[in-house]
Amino acid sequence: MHPETLVETVDFPAPSEGTGDQSPGPASSTVRADITGRTHPGKIRPNNEDNFLVVRFGRFLQPMMTSLPKGDLATEYGETGYGMAVADGMGGMAAGEVASRLAINLLVNLVLETPDWILSLDEPYSDEVAARAVRRFYQVNESIIERARREPRLKGMGTTLTLACSLGTDLLIVHVGDSPAYLLRGKELHRLTRDHTVAQQMADHGTIPLQQVPSRYRHILTHAIGVREAGSEPDICRLHLCDGDRLLLCTDGLTDMMDDPTISGLLQSQVTSESACEALVDSALERGGRDNVTVVVATYHVAPGS
Repeated sequence: MHPETLVETVDFPAPSEGTGDQSPGPASSTVRADITGRTHPGKIRPNNEDNFLVVRFGRFLQPMMTSLPKGDLATEYGETGYGMAVADGMGGMAAGEVASRLAINLLVNLVLETPDWILSLDEPYSDEVAARAVRRFYQVNESIIERARREPRLKGMGTTLTLACSLGTDLLIVHVGDSPAYLLRGKELHRLTRDHTVAQQMADHGTIPLQQVPSRYRHILTHAIGVREAGSEPDICRLHLCDGDRLLLCTDGLTDMMDDPTISGLLQSQVTSESACEALVDSALERGGRDNVTVVVATYHVAPGS
């Protein structure tokens, strides 16, 4: 892992009803996820530079024939995880669309090339999973820079990239740019990421409160995929999921159109992830749809005692 990478483990209060004391379980079979994604070009932009991906991955073993006595083996063994990625491209002409699409494709290929998949975020595996994520972000960054070097029409292209990976009740968020991740737990909406923008940097340094930073600084990225040096350095967040948790990944086409309380209300009012996606995108369009808008919503159902 890069020596400057900060891995933050966050702990939000568990819902007061129906969950009891929670502890990470080794078997992902106790967790089900209802996940839906939706993207829309908006009402003003001529093309959509956002892209997203939702995957289910795992390891399984299903006995086909055996001489062992009945009951010695389970009918099927398996570990399942879920991956979600959102990327908001930037650059002239079609370069932004190329960058966001390429970032997700490259990330998938790097995962597939890994010979030993780790399907646990328990110690001691969690540090290695985080380290691999950082390395992959750097590799994606270098590949996009090289592609832009080879093709002058793509000069200046880049993208945000926010990745979520859940294994059982453990969740890992890896993030570069200003495409945020949120967790709705009960009635409380928690923002899991910090924007890598000049506006956020000014607020962090105490120069000016974030609410007072001029809007022109809110979309100037300090970190992004497709830039040299530390531009692709990701933030990493780990947390433990509880039953009923709802995860949201989105682009700023959503957050520019509505504040966090509005997002929270829409997430709470919808029964399914699909209806939540539709409600969020439709609301952004109704409020002007000034940018491409992409949302991915995952609702987690965790068996008692997991």
